[in-house]
Amino acid sequence: MRRVSIILVAGMLALAQFGYAQDAPEETSAKVQTTYVWQGKSPFGAPYSGPHSLSPDREKSYSFTATAALGTRAWTGGEFYFNPEVAQGVPLSGLTGLGGFTNGEIARTSGPNPTFYRARLFARQTWGFGGGSESVQSDANQLAGSVDRRRLVLTAGNLAVLDIFDDNRFSHDPRTQFLNWSLMTHGAYDYAADARGYSWGFALEYFHDASTLRAGRFIQPKEPNQLALDPRVFKHYGDQVEIERAYALANRPGKLRILVFRNVARMAGYQDALDLAAQAGGAPDINAVRTVERVKHGLGLNFEQEISPTVGLFGRASWADGQTETYAFTEIDRSLSGGVSVKGGAFGRARDSLGIAYVRNGLSTAHRDYLGAGGLGFFLGDGALNYRPENILEAYYSLNVAKNTLFSADFQRISNLGYNADRGPATVVSARLHYGF
Repeated sequence: MRRVSIILVAGMLALAQFGYAQDAPEETSAKVQTTYVWQGKSPFGAPYSGPHSLSPDREKSYSFTATAALGTRAWTGGEFYFNPEVAQGVPLSGLTGLGGFTNGEIARTSGPNPTFYRARLFARQTWGFGGGSESVQSDANQLAGSVDRRRLVLTAGNLAVLDIFDDNRFSHDPRTQFLNWSLMTHGAYDYAADARGYSWGFALEYFHDASTLRAGRFIQPKEPNQLALDPRVFKHYGDQVEIERAYALANRPGKLRILVFRNVARMAGYQDALDLAAQAGGAPDINAVRTVERVKHGLGLNFEQEISPTVGLFGRASWADGQTETYAFTEIDRSLSGGVSVKGGAFGRARDSLGIAYVRNGLSTAHRDYLGAGGLGFFLGDGALNYRPENILEAYYSLNVAKNTLFSADFQRISNLGYNADRGPATVVSARLHYGF
């Protein structure tokens, strides 16, 4: 299996090197990333466990992904991108027992054997309206060049909702920053995606000087947290609208983003499951009440603020109504997170970085009542619930060991595992190796 992964990575590297150019504006681009994450969980105390509990025993986990990001200009303002990806890995406890999972890369994996698939295939069209120009740097799925500060951008095809929405300079990418799911986006943002985090849809963005308005619609999976997607974009979908404003505070740049989302799908309601169990007896079961289309909505606030050339602060607050099952992300209905990111230039290591963050996740009343009655969610189910908010402390240090290569050591301390005060706390340590250009 390791030999297969090495061969696939070597092939992607060769493909990325072919025809790569640094000239601006770029006509074609080829980027590559590979990320390996190893995690170890310490044993912890738990008087009981259920079918979807985090195991109290010592455990190990790993994930591996490799991606090629290939792009080309098709005509004036038009771009096409294709991302083949390979992934493999084994999660902690079968990916159950937590709201804030410990590895943002693990969702893309499907077991110990390498799986090759298309991650992205999309087009982008930009219409300029003047207002001066600004430079766009070469990056994965981004061609270098110059764009108008006032412009309209349409992106459509197969991609991830988080490629466009809820960005954050200091806390967004588990391949180089914080690993926990609660820190790569809003914890309560049940964004439309397949089990690997990708979907089909479109987004329209209007950039006007320091402000940006973006809106998008993406299709949902046919069943909660599964790979197969439902193509009926006008029947089952996830809509989101985000307003972003760039500003300066004490001459230091910052950004504020406000996001609202609305999902429509055939989703089970927690109260319906509880009502059915009260009539029929036994534990409530969301699978027995997934019969009608329902609406789920939520919102999020996201900020980033540079304090100095080497220090930045960030934070998120998110809320979802929590009346229906988690459909495409994780079992979090309320979340607060914040932290600090420090570049290594502050201590003589310009390409290193350090991050420390804290997260507090919660559930709606209906969600906690369902779990407390012995119900199973897709990720949670201890058989009982002594409810407390789930708390996560994460810290990482990323060391630049060679050109384009980072090694990170990561520490996570999680209390009230799966919102249950009877379980934990647990400690998870991680080692991450990332290569990308």
